[in-house]
Amino acid sequence: MTALWVVLGALVGAPLRFAADRAAVRWRGRGSVLGILAVNVVGSLVLGIVLGLRDLSPAVVALVGTGFCGTVTTFSTFGYDVVRLVEEREVGRALGYVAGSVLLGVGAAAIGHLAVR
Repeated sequence: MTALWVVLGALVGAPLRFAADRAAVRWRGRGSVLGILAVNVVGSLVLGIVLGLRDLSPAVVALVGTGFCGTVTTFSTFGYDVVRLVEEREVGRALGYVAGSVLLGVGAAAIGHLAVR
């Protein structure tokens, strides 16, 4: 049954990530990283909240934590974007993206966790 909860969460998270990325590309142009940055930060915040609420059922953790957060966030696209920026000789932008992603993602997870503790 746990796998079903993960799949149901993924059915929401993956399309949301795709939509956010497409919206950022429409807004900022091809090569924008803002959509992926946004979903990674929001997903980190949500996961921090879920894991901070220690009395949640395993089904909710599977649905929201693993299924939704696991598919709305993406390390692979983040990694690809960093490599692409370096290949395009936008090293400063790539480094800013890495630093911003780590600081904002970890910060969002900590804020979410602490907010519900």
